[in-house]
Amino acid sequence: MKKIFVLTVAFIAGFAMVANAGSISTGQTAKCNDAKSITLETAGAASTSSDKFGYSNNDRGNANLSLWKSSNFTTVPITLGPDDNNDSVNGTDGGRTGLPQRGGMGKNKVTLVGQNNFSRGDSIGDISGLVKITNTGLNPVTVTCN
Repeated sequence: MKKIFVLTVAFIAGFAMVANAGSISTGQTAKCNDAKSITLETAGAASTSSDKFGYSNNDRGNANLSLWKSSNFTTVPITLGPDDNNDSVNGTDGGRTGLPQRGGMGKNKVTLVGQNNFSRGDSIGDISGLVKITNTGLNPVTVTCN
């Protein structure tokens, strides 16, 4: 009797950890099956700290995801960093290097679009079949399967 109870609880807990698109929190998984595109978006909450370095308890709004693709059995990590700045420092050098400023702020949203006829089987563009998106970060992420 105890085994049946434990198996039932494990099944319900496992089912509760899986969603079909929508918003997923830390440790939850969403599924997209044969989607033409998959949109991943984090709210990008502002830093909640007055610390001069911008440290916060919400990872500065960043989202970390892991995508598993059944088409080629590969896992691809994706990070959305809306509050991360990757500007090159030569924008503030007064033009001495002669190089243009590059970079910018990170993005809070990305759309993966399925690609046909590519040569590498491990491409992120292969979103055919089942794609499982797991939230490995601190902030919730909205997953939309189109």
